[in-house]
This record gives sequence, C-alpha cells and structure tokens, in this order.
Amino acid sequence: MKPITTPSPKAKKPPQSASVTPSKTKDTAEGAIGDRRAELIEKAAQLFGERGYANTSMRDISAAFGILHGSIYHHFGSKEELFITVYASGVDRFVNDVEKAIEPLTDPWQRLEAACIAHLEALLMRESPAATVLADWSANYSDSMRTALVAQRDKYEKVFSELTDAVDLPAGIKRRYFRLGLLGALNGALMWYQPGGDAPATVAKHLFSLFRKSAETHHP
Repeated sequence: MKPITTPSPKAKKPPQSASVTPSKTKDTAEGAIGDRRAELIEKAAQLFGERGYANTSMRDISAAFGILHGSIYHHFGSKEELFITVYASGVDRFVNDVEKAIEPLTDPWQRLEAACIAHLEALLMRESPAATVLADWSANYSDSMRTALVAQRDKYEKVFSELTDAVDLPAGIKRRYFRLGLLGALNGALMWYQPGGDAPATVAKHLFSLFRKSAETHHP
C-alpha cells in the first residue's frame, strides 16, 4: 500500500492591483483641468459683471479663485483672452437657454415670448457668464477684441432676428427696430432690476406684452 501523502500547498499569487492605462490617466487629468477652467470662467464672469472689464485685473481674479497670480496664465494667456472666453460662454448659455425654451412651441409669438423670458432669466443671474455679454461695452477694447466680441454678439442676435422675422407685424414696422427695441428693453433691466421684486419671468412677460400690443395697434 502506498503511503498517503499530503500535497504541499501552492503558493498564492499576490492580488494584482488594477492597472491604470496611460490614456485613462490622461483623460482624468484633462477632465480635472477642464473642470478648473470652467470654474475659473464662472468666477471671472462674476467679477467682470460686478466691476467691468477695465476695473478687473488678472490678479483680482486669481485671488478670488484662490490661486497664485502666475497660475492663471496656465489657463489663459491674457485678460483679453479670458474675457473673450467668458463672453463666448455667456453667448452659448443664452443660445442654449433660448433654444430649450422655444423648442416645444410652434406659435411665433409664443416662441418670441418664451425667448424673452429665457433671455432675462439668464441675464439677471449676475454670477453667470451670460450677464457679462452686456457688461462694460464702453471699455477701450482693442480692435481684435472688439471684432471677436461683435462676432459673438451677432451670433446671438441672429437667434432673435429669426424669431422676430416669424411674427406677424403690421406694415410699416421695421422688424430690425422692433427686435432691437425689445432686446434693449430687456437688457435695460440689468441696470434697475432688484431681487425680491417681480420675478424675471414676470418682468419679461410684461415688457414683451407692451411691445406686442404697441406693434399690433400701430397705425402708419
């Protein structure tokens, strides 16, 4: 009879740690940088909206964001570049909010009213990049900066141009003046609106109603 032998236990392999591929590490790092950049844009928008372009320095923004002054230049090469980025972000927010508001509607006047409400709600959130779209146009911008800002502004006004072109206006009313007057009335709220009163949507509806009734009762 053969002796019974106990097999020697096999050595267990140490658990392997989950490997992190270089691409995942890169994606994570880029995501973190993107998040910080977005937060920086929001903070810069708040300061530009409160103080204006000329009275806001890169040092002010760095301090408010909690980073060293030199660190901000890892994200933006100049204050001009940062402001253009903030402005473009504001335009994108306006466009997205308006398109979302008008998407379920088909009646031209209802679509224009919804756009006015979305516009004013975005505008009166002063910490938002959207408010910076109207900030400090009297500043001494460089020619290249002004060109970039005007291109962004025209991109947004094109949305309202298409909406006003669709409504039924009496003969004799120039659509361009109607659109500019309506936008001017909405944008003017940035100067006098005080939180705690009527909601931005209520203000927008009232201003829109005034312009619509005035247009519909117009006699050339």
